[in-house]
Amino acid sequence: MALSSADSSASLRLAIDYLPQGIAVFDAGLRLVVSNRRYNLLLALPEDLIREGTALFDIALFLAERGDLGVGDAARLAIERINLLTEAPITVTQRLGNAGQTLEFHSSRLSDGGLVITFSDVTARVKAERELERVNFSLEGRVEERTADLTRVNAELEIARAKADAANHDKTRFLAAASHDLLQPLNAARLYTSTLIERAKSTAFAELATSIEASLTAVEEIMSALLDISRIDSGALKPAPAPVAAQDLLRKAEVEFAPLAREHDVTLRIVKTAASVMADRSLVGRIVQNLVSNAIKYTPAGGKVLVGLRRRGNRLRLDVIDTGIGFNRDQHRLVFAEFSRLDRAARMAQGLGLGLSIVQRLVLAMDLTLELDSKEGRGSRFSLYLPVVRNARPAQGESWPMVESNVGTLNLKVLCVDNEKAILEAMQGLLEHWGCDVRVALSLKQIDRERLLEGWYPDLVLMDYHLDQTSGLDAIEWLRHNLGGHLPAALVTADRSPAVRALAEDRGILVVTKPVKPAALRATISGLANQSGRGTRVG
Repeated sequence: MALSSADSSASLRLAIDYLPQGIAVFDAGLRLVVSNRRYNLLLALPEDLIREGTALFDIALFLAERGDLGVGDAARLAIERINLLTEAPITVTQRLGNAGQTLEFHSSRLSDGGLVITFSDVTARVKAERELERVNFSLEGRVEERTADLTRVNAELEIARAKADAANHDKTRFLAAASHDLLQPLNAARLYTSTLIERAKSTAFAELATSIEASLTAVEEIMSALLDISRIDSGALKPAPAPVAAQDLLRKAEVEFAPLAREHDVTLRIVKTAASVMADRSLVGRIVQNLVSNAIKYTPAGGKVLVGLRRRGNRLRLDVIDTGIGFNRDQHRLVFAEFSRLDRAARMAQGLGLGLSIVQRLVLAMDLTLELDSKEGRGSRFSLYLPVVRNARPAQGESWPMVESNVGTLNLKVLCVDNEKAILEAMQGLLEHWGCDVRVALSLKQIDRERLLEGWYPDLVLMDYHLDQTSGLDAIEWLRHNLGGHLPAALVTADRSPAVRALAEDRGILVVTKPVKPAALRATISGLANQSGRGTRVG
């Protein structure tokens, strides 16, 4: 059963309630969409001002009348405060709270005119800064006192920094756990809508089904971006460079984005290469993924995107070149800013403008060089410089299947195992629509208890990683042992950690991340079918 919008909203609200900062999101009319518990507690707002649809002016007027915004006419103070928060794309301000604490506010305008406000209690930090100022003011003649005071203040700052780091790590761990739970129902919803889209072709429901799919894709992209930013900023992502066949990186981009390019009527060309580079496969792959995705999204129909490598001294330059909208030199810095999008780009595609911000963070984390060349109206070139590997055998990459167009019938026997019943139902519906003979199970025990495999040998297995009593990798090994021979398998999981991907890679098992993209799933199934010797038959 697909997750309702009410359940999705409740899950999102639960997630943001655990953030250490106060956060509130307002729509283009500056009316409250959602706020978290920390926001409501720090501002001490009454119940009628934290309801969805409350005007930002009503909140500001309440604060002004209470005296939070200073002395003067309450309405004028409220309007001045709103103007201060909205006058620029990004603002940072401080003011005293109702309890005398110092609050620091960060506001960001969204592409649709909405507003995101986050704030936190920085009383301890401001107090430490003021104390440091006082000590520095009277340094002359008091060297011993200065040394003692600075030692004390630095100790306080170190404690505050350690607490901030701990909170950041806690946030990262929470987001990682919460994301798995949120991605699971989102995956089921994506599978259901994919089936709906295919069955609704040439009907009055086709446009509605496509709109639902677009909304789910936007949610997935935002969640993935926020998780990536959180992991990078907290230091949870540790680069592990190793020799990599550059063609593996390019092939993955081709498999993932060929369907998107066809959808946008954009020609995607990947230039083959035999070169090897020293790189963290997962992190560099994420950079390539974001650059290629952006290039396709912001290239008008009929345009082209080219991806390939060029030798530049002792490095290789990985180019992503498009004939898209481009931008002028004055806008170069702006394209890498969070929540910042150019006007024309915002009209072409949805999003919060986080993709290139993630790229820049990853480039800095790996100490690489990213080059940008763009001309407004003519296109852009993003170039990532990577060290060349000589006389070293690159690590065996994932065996990416051939790009498969969404045509024809798949006459395959597919076993699906997942501990979420809704995901199994959605997966079964999609695969049966593609012409597959599908059997599903919540666990290995169910397979054994119901004798699902008696007289029925699957061509391939799609396996979740987090099962109730074992891992998906161990479950695949159990099936291979009991069925005999080589059983092609793919791990379908919401766990995006490098450790899980590395374990799967060691066992020759492909990884498909949830929420599943139907085109990528179909291409993966076709590749696995070729491994089994069945191939894909067109009905």
